[in-house]
Amino acid sequence: MTKPRILVVAGARPNFVKIAPLMAQLRSRTAARAEVLLVHTGQHYDDAMSTVFFDQLGIPRPDVNLEVGSGSHGRQTAEIILRFEPVVMEWKPDVVVVVGDVNSTIACALVATKLGIRVAHVEAGLRSFDRDMPEEINRVLTDSISDYLFVTERNGVDNLRREGVDERKIFLVGNVMIDSLRAFLPTAKKTTILRELGLVSDSAEQSKPYVLLTLHRPSNVDDPAKLGALLQMLGAIGEQVPIVFPAHPRTKSNIERFGLAQTVRSGPPSSEHGLWILPPSTYLDFLHLMSEASLVLTDSGGIQEETTALGVPCLTLRENTERPVTVDEGTNVLVGTDPDTILREARTILAGNGKNGRVPSLWDGCAAQRIVEILLDRLQHDRVIDAHAESIEKT
Repeated sequence: MTKPRILVVAGARPNFVKIAPLMAQLRSRTAARAEVLLVHTGQHYDDAMSTVFFDQLGIPRPDVNLEVGSGSHGRQTAEIILRFEPVVMEWKPDVVVVVGDVNSTIACALVATKLGIRVAHVEAGLRSFDRDMPEEINRVLTDSISDYLFVTERNGVDNLRREGVDERKIFLVGNVMIDSLRAFLPTAKKTTILRELGLVSDSAEQSKPYVLLTLHRPSNVDDPAKLGALLQMLGAIGEQVPIVFPAHPRTKSNIERFGLAQTVRSGPPSSEHGLWILPPSTYLDFLHLMSEASLVLTDSGGIQEETTALGVPCLTLRENTERPVTVDEGTNVLVGTDPDTILREARTILAGNGKNGRVPSLWDGCAAQRIVEILLDRLQHDRVIDAHAESIEKT
């Protein structure tokens, strides 16, 4: 029997952090057991959002780059499907591995399923129960057509069981995002980003107090009134401690388009106070910033997990989360989007009264190893069954 073929898909910035440990395990452990093809859809395509991540995380250059680029959800998803299908038909993988919940995830999973190829979904089972989130639609649909579901936390297993997923498809393995964090944190700590931003005391190699902010979710940044109220509230926090804001390009564009540029300050923090908008950070710089922050404010899913792993207080500016373990066990507080509530909770934490947390089970840096071992075993088992079924059909 020939070696199985594993096709791994990456498309957007969050995917790159998740596939790095997977590709490291696949490249080092499967040379004799499987062939591996890496496909980059090009959903995030510029240097700041793509190339630098591959370089810093040691991800091999993609074997195929679909170069899809940006667009509406429908147009982008359709373009990925159109460009991905010929790759799958030519290479004929035994399994397509998708990660996370972006448009590339559902598009590539759908192509594989339509062609009768197994799908493995890494980070399966997460649910916000908010169908207004495009990511929630991607998560639910991808899980419904996947053959191997690799889950980060116990809540994800419970969600899949409630949805009637066959127990034999579900594997609780831990979090590949935390694999990357543990592997690259020592290197990240050596970056000079804190000194470049003036966040290190002159008298000691210790960071000054600061808040780290990310804000990109459409529900927070696409409405001028809501974004303006959030920025005004953040300015009030910035009067107490500087806020470092590596802005997503779309968020920065909205700030300028809505006439809100006067609410932020540009460039590296040159004083103790203010809301400082910066270009998107590299993975290592951002990890360093996150690890030393007094508080992280975010509407991102992955950052909720990373702050929990780091033991850094986090306020999530959303009404729901698909990662409840970060609230139940970790350092995350789901604070909503009311400016007064956020301001009150932030001041409580900055006064030294934040919640304590612990690192969830299996977030130990070995998730990718578990996934690869299970995947290879399952592929071998399923290929034997397929071959047996095919021989019966021929007789």
